[in-house]
Amino acid sequence: MFSNESAEENLLQSLNLQSRVVAVARPPRGEDAGVNPGIELNSTFLAPGATGYGRFGNKTWSALESAIESLEGGGTLVFSSGIAAISALFSILPRGAVITASRNGYSGTMVLLKQAEASGAAEVRYVDVADTDQVLAALSGSTMLWLESPTNPALEVADMPTIIPAAKLLNVGVAVDNTFATPLVQQPLEMGADVVVHSLSKYISGHSDVILGSISTKDSALYQRLQEVRKFNGAIPGPFETWLALRGLRTLGVRMERAQKNALEIATRLTLHPAVDRVRYPGLPTDPHHERAKSFMKGYGAIISFDHKGGAEAADKACASSQLVAYATSLGGVESLWERRHRWSSESPSIPTNLIRLSVGIEDVEDLWRDIDAALLASLGG
Repeated sequence: MFSNESAEENLLQSLNLQSRVVAVARPPRGEDAGVNPGIELNSTFLAPGATGYGRFGNKTWSALESAIESLEGGGTLVFSSGIAAISALFSILPRGAVITASRNGYSGTMVLLKQAEASGAAEVRYVDVADTDQVLAALSGSTMLWLESPTNPALEVADMPTIIPAAKLLNVGVAVDNTFATPLVQQPLEMGADVVVHSLSKYISGHSDVILGSISTKDSALYQRLQEVRKFNGAIPGPFETWLALRGLRTLGVRMERAQKNALEIATRLTLHPAVDRVRYPGLPTDPHHERAKSFMKGYGAIISFDHKGGAEAADKACASSQLVAYATSLGGVESLWERRHRWSSESPSIPTNLIRLSVGIEDVEDLWRDIDAALLASLGG
C-alpha cells in the first residue's frame, strides 16, 4: 500500500503475472516459517500501535490487498462485498455529480445508479460503451465515467485506450469494474483509470465460497478517502473470507487459462446450435467487438452470453435441464454456471429477455458440451 520498493517487490515486478499470483503476499522466508500468511482473528489490539482496532486494519486483509496491488498496480482496499466497494466509491462523489455510465452493466450497479438519480444525488448519462463517439460526447461536464468492459451480460467492449485518456483530458474521474476481465486480461490503471473495482467473489477467489470486493487506485489521496469510508461506514471484510480469497488467487492464472480455452470452444459450437439465435463472446472472430478486444486485451474472458431461439420460457427450461452446468447466478468459479438474466427484475431493459449468461468453468470441455447440448435440445422438446 504505497510502500517503498524493496528487493521482494523488484522480484515480483520481474515475474509474469501468472507467476506473480503464486509468489505475492508470502510471509518472510526463514527456518520453519510457513509458506502461507495466517488468519488474523483479533478485534482488539494492544496500545500503542498502528492498527488500534479491528475495524481499522487486519494482517489478513493486508496480505490480500498487497497481492491485488501487485496485479492491478495500485493501492488496494478490500471490502465486505463488490457492491460495498462500489457504494463506497459512489459515496464520495459530490451531490449532483454527473456520472456517465454504460446502459448495460452489473444489475447491482444499475440499481445504485438509479437510486442516486431518484434521490437527486446524481445525474446519470447512460451510453453504449461500445460506441466510442457516443461516450466521448457524453463526457463533457461529467464528474465520473463508470466503465464495465466487457459489460455484464452483453459483453460489449469499450475502447478503453481511447476513452480513458479522453476523459482524463476533461478532468473526468474514471472508474472501471474489472471483474469480468481480471488483471490478467487488462489493467485499467495502466491505461490511466483512477480506480479499478472487483467483485472478489468471482474470478479472484474463484471457488464460489466468499463474498468480497476491492478498490485499487494509484492516487494516494483518493486511497485515504476510501479507507476512511471503509473504516467509518463499516463495510469491512471478514478475515477468514479474505484468507480464502488469497488462497483462491494463487490459481487464477491456470483457472483463467483453462476457462478461456473452454469458453472459446463452447462459444464456437453454440454459433451452430439449432437452439441458439445469437452468441456474444469477444473471442469469436465474428463477434462485433473481436478486433477491438484483440487490440488491447490479453484474452477474452470466460463469460458467454447467447439468445435462445425459443424465447424466455425455453431459455429457463434449458437452464433447468442441465446436469453438469449449475443453474445459478454469479460467475467466475471453477464450476460452470448459467441462467437467464431476466429472471431478475433488476436486469437492464436493453438486455433481451431470452439471453442466457454462461460462466464457463474448468471442467472437461467435452463433458460441458454434452451437457449444454442436451439441455438446449431438451428445451426445444427434442
